[in-house]
Amino acid sequence: MTRDAIKDVIIEIVQDIDEDAETVNLDADEPLRDQLDLDSMDFLDIVMELRKRYKLQVPEEDYPELASLNSCVNYLEPKLKDL
Repeated sequence: MTRDAIKDVIIEIVQDIDEDAETVNLDADEPLRDQLDLDSMDFLDIVMELRKRYKLQVPEEDYPELASLNSCVNYLEPKLKDL
């Protein structure tokens, strides 16, 4: 999966969780929770959706790696490279 495809997946998951989320002008280096006003349950929903779609386990200690759009891509790219 390409970096752009991973970004698209993360944005799609966010929009599924919060259909009012303004994802058009996201700063890829800023925390998603701050930009989109996501709470901890929303964040867990993102993690659970990654598990459901890609059978991907994200350990709790790795949650900080999913803070921004770019950090999500950096973390997920090697795990999703064969998809």
